Amino acid sequence: MNVKPLGVAAAVVLAISTAAVAQDRSIIVQSTTSTANSGLYDYLLPIFQDESGIRVDVVAVGTGQAIKNAENCDGDVLLVHAKPSEEAFVDAGFGTERTDLMYNDFVIVGPAADPAGVKGMTDAQAALAKIADVGALFASRGDDSGTNKKEVALWAETGIDPQAASGGWYRETGSGMGATLNAGIGMGAYVLTDRATWISFENKQDYEIVVEGDEDLFNQYGVIPVNPAKCPSVKVEDGQAFADWLLSPEGQSVIADFQVGGQQLFFPNAPAD
Repeated sequence: MNVKPLGVAAAVVLAISTAAVAQDRSIIVQSTTSTANSGLYDYLLPIFQDESGIRVDVVAVGTGQAIKNAENCDGDVLLVHAKPSEEAFVDAGFGTERTDLMYNDFVIVGPAADPAGVKGMTDAQAALAKIADVGALFASRGDDSGTNKKEVALWAETGIDPQAASGGWYRETGSGMGATLNAGIGMGAYVLTDRATWISFENKQDYEIVVEGDEDLFNQYGVIPVNPAKCPSVKVEDGQAFADWLLSPEGQSVIADFQVGGQQLFFPNAPAD
């Protein structure tokens, strides 16, 4: 059988199509908002893309929503900060493996006037109890995010049900960290936030960190490739490549090098192996 040579136009189309396929390497990362709002991805992703040729598109939402999105197969990698929920995600077969990636901590911020008198406290539960006792305003994300999950757990340990005061001194914004900080500052309320978002946040006004240093405020992040057994459309190799790079000595070094205003925002702690 004679095969006719391609014409110039057809050859150009084929070349363009081949190049497009070669360049069309991208993954979706379902992520918590703090990693995006802090600027970490703006710093980290170009380095990974230059080395791998893989573009990373980030969907930054609360941890609870990010997990739901991944369960709906709307992502290739999950990067969030609510370990019990992450482990449940893997146990249900949606993730192949969860690995510690990095950490920082949560803090409580409040106005300079400090109406509850909690400034300088290192016991988060005791500080929350004081806030509730005097009825000082507290703004909660109320969005099932990792930060909201931590806040709910802290309240549970105090034995206080803030929902009983919902709409009173306890205000739920149902929004992300930045929006909740803006709302909290606008109403003069205390807010629980991750430190990275607070450091990067520009509308601090007279607000400052009033409670920090409690081991219960530890904030661990994990990375999980989505399981193709549950989500056949997942880009297994490229998703795993991104997770592996984050956990590698190079990726961990890049995370450690990221700073805002001379302050390190995340502290890598991937297992040595």
